[in-house]
Amino acid sequence: MSLRILKTAAAIENSDEFNEARLLLLLKVAAGRGKTPRPLEGIMKLAKMDFLLRYPNVLARALAELKKPGETAEAATSGIPEEDRDTIEARMIRFRFGPWDPRYRRWLSILVAKQLAIVYREGRTVKIQLTEAGKTLAGRLEADNGFTALVERAKTVNGAVGHMPSTKLTSFVYKIVPEIISMKWGNPIEL
Repeated sequence: MSLRILKTAAAIENSDEFNEARLLLLLKVAAGRGKTPRPLEGIMKLAKMDFLLRYPNVLARALAELKKPGETAEAATSGIPEEDRDTIEARMIRFRFGPWDPRYRRWLSILVAKQLAIVYREGRTVKIQLTEAGKTLAGRLEADNGFTALVERAKTVNGAVGHMPSTKLTSFVYKIVPEIISMKWGNPIEL
């Protein structure tokens, strides 16, 4: 691998804009098609869905686990091209509650400051919802050919696990990625 590729990968990893764009796309897909976007319930749920989005090889495991009766694992995972399975959009860190990126709160704060999302509490649950401006920007990103694969994967993630509550999704992630349990807290996840 060339130094130029490594530098480009590092720049993407450290780019708030790329991470914000990915979250906008995920939130748009999770919001549904209704006139009023549905909020995503919980930062933990956002992190787990983003984990599947960022690690296509783990998403393939999830789809194989969730396959329909009589469906083969190959058919269940056919929507993820083989060449994408070893890519990682951006690394995550192992923390107590599984895969996590310590920058989520910052990215959400930036989206709120840019008036692209609102974050509020309902009882003990933090809810994240796109504003009209956020929905519009996410729509423009969705139409950009550079984000096509990411949009398709976001739709796959939402269709597979978007209905799961945060605690069930956390358990599911531990089930499909059991090696994450033995990883040390605070270390980058290598899958």
